[in-house]
This record gives sequence, C-alpha cells and structure tokens, in this order.
Amino acid sequence: MKELNRKIEHLSDSVIRRMTRISMECGAINLSQGFPDFDPPKFIMDNLARVASEGPHQYSPTWGAYNYRAAVAKKVGTFMGIELDPDKNVIGTIGSTEAMMATMMAISNPGDKIVIFSPYFENYAAQSLFNSIEPIFVPLNPPAFTFDADRLEEAFKDPKTKAMLLCNPSNPSGRVFTKEELQTIADLAIKYDVIVITDEVYEHIIFEPHKHTYIASLPGMWERTICCSSLSKTYSITGWRLGYIVACEELMNRCKKIHDFLTVCAPSPLQEAIVAGLEAPMSYYKELQDHYTHMRDIFVGGLKDLGWKFTEPEGSYFMMVDISEFQKGMTDVEFCEKLAYKVGVAAVPGSSFFREDVNHLARFHFAKKDETLYEALERLSKIKDLM
Repeated sequence: MKELNRKIEHLSDSVIRRMTRISMECGAINLSQGFPDFDPPKFIMDNLARVASEGPHQYSPTWGAYNYRAAVAKKVGTFMGIELDPDKNVIGTIGSTEAMMATMMAISNPGDKIVIFSPYFENYAAQSLFNSIEPIFVPLNPPAFTFDADRLEEAFKDPKTKAMLLCNPSNPSGRVFTKEELQTIADLAIKYDVIVITDEVYEHIIFEPHKHTYIASLPGMWERTICCSSLSKTYSITGWRLGYIVACEELMNRCKKIHDFLTVCAPSPLQEAIVAGLEAPMSYYKELQDHYTHMRDIFVGGLKDLGWKFTEPEGSYFMMVDISEFQKGMTDVEFCEKLAYKVGVAAVPGSSFFREDVNHLARFHFAKKDETLYEALERLSKIKDLM
C-alpha cells in the first residue's frame, strides 16, 4: 500500500471522548465530555415534534434554511449590537466544529501560523494540523489563567501569523476575558493585520459579576472577525450538531466556498426545529444563566467542602481542578482513568489541553442534574479510601 496521509501519523484520538468511552465502560458519572443529562426546553422539543410530522425532510439551501439564518441573524445581532443580513453575514453549519474547519480552510495557506491560547480545546490543534497551519501557543497562566500582553504581541509579530483563535468564555479554564483584555487583542489584530476567529459557544453561560464582550463589536474588529459558534450549549442540544458562521461579507464569501463542498447543509428538520429557541424571549437567557449558576454553586460548593483546590469558573460549565494531592506519582492521565474505574467519576486529564508541561490538573464539567452532581460529590468524598 502506498503511503497514507503522514500528517495524521502521530495524531491520537480525542482524550475527551476517550474518557466518555471509559465512563460508559465502567459506569462512572461522566463529568468529562461536556453535555447535559437533562432535556432541551419543552418548547423546543414541542417544535421538534411538529417538524417531525410536517417537515422539511430534504436538503435545505447550502447556506442554511432562510428562516434559520434569519433567526440566527436577529438573535446574534441583538447580542452583538451589529445589524446582520441573513444572506450576506450568516452560514448555517454542522456545529461549531465544521464552522471552525471551514473557516480555517477559507482563510489559510500552508505554512501560515495561528495564535492559540494554552490551555485550549483539543480540536484546535488537530484542525490546524489538517490545514497545514502552525499553531503559536501563548500560555494562560494558572490558576488565574491570565496572559502576558508582551508575549502575545511576539506571536502576532511573526510575519506568517494569519489569525488568532479565541475561545471566550474559555474551554477548559472557565475564564471570561475582560473588555480590556479583548481590546488588547483587538489592538494587536489591527496593528499586525490578523484575523480573529472566535469560539463563543458558552456566551450565555456567564457567572456574575462577569460579562461577555463580543470582540467583533469592538471598533475596527467586525471587518476582521469570523465568529464560529454552536447552539449546542445554549439550548442543551449537543446531539443536534447545529452551528453557524457570522462574518462580514468579504470573509463570508470565502467561507461559503468551503462550506458548499464540505457538508452541503446542516440537517434541515433540526434547523427548522431550533428556530423556536433562537426566537426565545430575553428572559430565556436569564433563566439559563440562573440554572447554570445553580449547578456551578452545587459543584463548586461541594468541592470546597471536600477541601479540593480549583479555579472557580467565570463562565462555561467547565472548571480546572488541582489533583496533585491525590496523584501519588501517577500522571494526570493515569489518575483520571483510575478515578473513573475506582471512584466512579470521569474527568479529563489537564495535559490534553496544555502545550506546556502541566500534569497536576483535571477538567470537570457540571452541566448535570442536581442528583447527578450530589452523587458525584459523594463518590469524590471517598477518593482517599478508594485510590
């Protein structure tokens, strides 16, 4: 057999999804892969039942059904403070994963570089690899996960730097960047003519007093920002695989060319069904924030009572926990596997998110029912006896 793709020769499987398989195998509570164990809102489910009966069930237009794009444009535009045209500024995608892949393919050439904060969602490195883009990792320093502006500028100065990929709120750290920090990034992007690709899937899971700022809304940034996002987290529909790209017309036209041949279209029935969610009143987002604040308080409070060390999340439904007290010479990967098998709780080893040599952290998520979180905390209370 002739040589196959050498770029993926040393690419491992997703550690996050591997931990889900381990949790299923041993019956652990899955606090590794970020999906809830509760249903989407009833009004969305009711609309899905209607669509199952009435349709559509065939291809939508490649860019997405018009009413889906119109609903995205109105909802996203309202929160961003930017008037969006459904035809010129929105593409419906198969989740934010396709949105990100299509975007990277649309703007990059082999040998280009992309700035990524570390820790980072593991997909980013793989997507860069697939597109022959070299990542420049800039550390977010734990436990506060702040960045050094001078070090960031050094990454932007590289003449091959084409883009920065910004996850805000951050997965896995739970960090919400301040408006001042985002202005620093915006100033560098403008100064060095760099595109900013945003992953803002946790935009509505923000904990007081923190506020989410869309970098695209800052002066001079709409023309150089490509927003890749998903409806998975906001509406508790991770399995529906619905997302979108939002950008100015010039950048959007490049993304359209890739999307057209990459996936044809997102699932038509689900595009129709989620319009009910996109058209939800503003009160929905306050209720969502309150719900996630409640879940965070249960899990954070429980870990505090157990005496664990962690960085309290400012947004998203993830948190980084210091496991050094329990490792006993184990790597973080060995610890997380043993935690699943012996204690019955699955987490993700922190090293899978860091380019730096970080081995003492694990990522937990708390998008679960109250009873699930209390049971997980009860199991974690016995960690010293079981490990």
